[in-house]
Amino acid sequence: MPMPQEYFAASRDFEAFMADAKTALGHGSHHQTYTTVQAVLTVFRRRLSVGDALRFAGVLPPVLRAIFVSDWDVADAQKPFGPRGAMEAEVRAFREHHNIAPTDAISTVAGVMRKHVDTRDFERVLSTLPDEAQAYWDPAGN
Repeated sequence: MPMPQEYFAASRDFEAFMADAKTALGHGSHHQTYTTVQAVLTVFRRRLSVGDALRFAGVLPPVLRAIFVSDWDVADAQKPFGPRGAMEAEVRAFREHHNIAPTDAISTVAGVMRKHVDTRDFERVLSTLPDEAQAYWDPAGN
């Protein structure tokens, strides 16, 4: 079997995602952008069962998939989804001394994410998750 194209192009695709995210978030560096993206993915992952999280990871591009599952302790208790403002605060508290996430980081990253995933697969997986999980990835923040 030949090497899957998504792995061959992973670095290029991740750089394109990061450039879009950096601009959308208004960050000055890729380091700031990485922290915000990692926080948005981690806050979401904390609210999913292991099975749901793995299904979600399967529709992410390879590098974002790796970030999503990195440093994951599957024994941690699953958190409930809550008000958007509380989850945004959790994003900003992630590595708080190195984090300058804007107050709408989840919505902003969601908008960028949708430009860099297979929309049909992304929506298919989201449709299997709780309504709150679908709302998390709504760029309008609904």
